[in-house]
Amino acid sequence: MPQPSKSEPLQTRPTGHHGPNGPGRRRIEGEIPVPRLINWLSIGALPVLAFFAYRAADRGDTLVTGSLVTAASLLLLNALVYLVLRRPTMHRRTFIVLIALLFVYVATAALEDGSAIIWLFAYPPIIFYISTPRIGILSCALGLTALAALFSPLGDTLFNTPYSDSFRLMMINVLAFEMVSCYLLDLSRRRSKASLLTLAAEHEYAAKHDVMTGLTNRREGLVRLEGEYQRYLRNRQAFSVILMDIDLFKGINDTFGHHAGDALIVMVADKLREGCRRIDIVSRWGGEEFLAILPETRVDEAAHLAERIRAAVASSSIELDGTPVAASISAGVASIHGAESTSRLLQRADEALYTAKATGRNQVCSGNVPSQNSA
Repeated sequence: MPQPSKSEPLQTRPTGHHGPNGPGRRRIEGEIPVPRLINWLSIGALPVLAFFAYRAADRGDTLVTGSLVTAASLLLLNALVYLVLRRPTMHRRTFIVLIALLFVYVATAALEDGSAIIWLFAYPPIIFYISTPRIGILSCALGLTALAALFSPLGDTLFNTPYSDSFRLMMINVLAFEMVSCYLLDLSRRRSKASLLTLAAEHEYAAKHDVMTGLTNRREGLVRLEGEYQRYLRNRQAFSVILMDIDLFKGINDTFGHHAGDALIVMVADKLREGCRRIDIVSRWGGEEFLAILPETRVDEAAHLAERIRAAVASSSIELDGTPVAASISAGVASIHGAESTSRLLQRADEALYTAKATGRNQVCSGNVPSQNSA
C-alpha cells in the first residue's frame, strides 16, 4: 500500500456535512457541535419568548403574542425536524433565517417600550459560531445596515419607533464594535483550532509511522494485522503476510557505516511501496525487517509478489562516495489458515524467512500450512 510521506498530514475525520464543520473538519474535544448548540439555543429561547408573549397577552396585544408564539413554535419545530431527518445544513440555515426574522421583528415592533432591541447583541456571537466567517460578515453587515435604516428618518416614518437619538447613536456604534470583536475572536478561534488539528494530525502520524521510511511502524502494523484478522473471521477471505529481512545487514553497517545501512533501508522501503498494491499494508517491523499484509491474497500470489520485490531490490543499489552498494533481501510468506492466531501466522512466516536465510539468502520461501492440531 503506498504510504504517505512522513511530512504529509493525516486526513481528519469528516463530520459528514458541509458548513462550519463540513468535510475534512474534525471537532476538538470539548467543542460544542453546531447542531447541538442550535438546539440548546432554540430550547433556551422558548421560555423567554413565552414570558414576553404572556406579558403581551396580559396587555391585550394579540399581534405580539401571536408573533412570539409563532417564533417559538418554529424554533421548536426546526429542532424536532433535525432530530428526525439529521440534516444539519438545513437545520442551521433555517435557524439563521428564524432568528434573523425574530430580531428584525423585535427591533421594528419596539417591543417592551423599545428595550427588547438589546437582544440584537446576541446575534453576532451566535452567527459567527454556527456559520462560516463569510456568512457571519455578510449577516452582520446586512443587520447593521438594516438597523441604520430603521433609525433613519425613513424608518421613523414607516415604523414610528420610540428610540431617542442618543440611544440610536450608541446602539449602532456598540453593535458595530461587538460585530468586529466577534469576528476577530472567531477568526482567532478558527486559526487556533486549525493549528491544534494540524498538530494532532502530525502527532498521530508520528505515533503510527517510522520516521526514516514513512512506513507504518510495528505497533501500527500489529493494529492493521489484527484488523485484517477480524475481517477474515467475519468473511473467511484469506490473507497473507510477507516477512522480509535485508541480508547480511550487519556486515553492510560494519563495512560502509550506519549511514549506508540507513540508505539501504530507505531503498528497500521504496521498493516495497512500489511493489505492493494500494490495499496492502507495509510496515517497518524491526531494524532491517519489514512486514507486508496482503488482504484477499493466497500464498502463491503473495510468493509471486515477494519474488518481484526481491528481484527489484537485487537489481538496485545506492551510491556511496561514487561506489555502488547493493543489497538483497530474503522473504518468508505465509497465508492465514483455519482458526490459527496472528501470532502463529507470523511464526510461520518467520520460520519461512529463516529457511530462506539458511538455504542461501536472496530468495523467497513459503511457510508450511499448519496441521489440524496446531491450528
